Amino acid sequence: MRSGELAICIVAMLFGSAMAAEDKLPKKYTETITSKTGAKLSLDMVLIPGGSFTMGSPASEAGRNDDEGPHRKVSLDAFYLCTTETTLELFMAYYQETGTAKKEFVEVQEAQKNAEAPTGGVDTITGPTPVYGDMTMGYSVKHPAMGMSWHNATVFCQWLSQKTGKMYRLPTEAEWEYAARAGTDSVFGFGDDPEKLGDYAWYEDNADFGPSAVATKKPNSWGLYDMSGNVREWVHDFYQPNGYANAATKNPKGPEEGTVHVARGGFYESPVAELRCAARAFEEPWWRMNDPQIPKSKWWLPQIDFIGFRVACSVPKD
Repeated sequence: MRSGELAICIVAMLFGSAMAAEDKLPKKYTETITSKTGAKLSLDMVLIPGGSFTMGSPASEAGRNDDEGPHRKVSLDAFYLCTTETTLELFMAYYQETGTAKKEFVEVQEAQKNAEAPTGGVDTITGPTPVYGDMTMGYSVKHPAMGMSWHNATVFCQWLSQKTGKMYRLPTEAEWEYAARAGTDSVFGFGDDPEKLGDYAWYEDNADFGPSAVATKKPNSWGLYDMSGNVREWVHDFYQPNGYANAATKNPKGPEEGTVHVARGGFYESPVAELRCAARAFEEPWWRMNDPQIPKSKWWLPQIDFIGFRVACSVPKD
């Protein structure tokens, strides 16, 4: 056997082994946790199969921004993704165990010495305050938690990992787009026709001055709700406008450094262009302008009710 043929055989064997291992994974599961008050709370996770897709958008796509290129092939390992955005009830369970009500004054004093508060601890002034969501505005426990910083969303994932023993985290930007596309190469996860957006998304044409309860529109073909609209979703990656140019094509995790992070999916006031699978957003300075704290909170973006997140879970390595 020639060396080239041997290499092809080895690659085929490795690919076949990976596929066989993935076939043994459950297609979905429900994670159940017990809150500090004794309530049983759950989140539904679905297996996102490993595979390849073309990330970004072609130059011809209507509404395209320059930071959506270059259009490139990306390969990803399998992972799990929550079918919905993280809800208020789940986030409140996290707050009840980690919020400022249970912090000692000495911890606050210590944190005040350093603007970069330790992960999981309080920030320089107050630590995490109760989750944003005014019930008088019609928000329920099934509405998405909103207004948290990227740091706060990340600490939530760490807390959930500690409670369950699994590897919960924010999805990477590539994972998020791959899941949103659900095996398609169309503008939206359901196709190219914006007239169908109302079936799948809360956005400027149908939302009523705020986000809606999760899973009240149709899911995409992989069982994921609200991948377009409702609230934007934090992902793992730092944002750089030309970040795709030199990025890895196998399980990319974005730039190694940066100052702001990417948010995906559009929100309840988004126009059609922001609901495309390839559309990107990132934290802007005005998101923190209404925060009276000096230095600004690591935990919250006051009055920003259009940013949330959903959790991913890594598949254990053999």
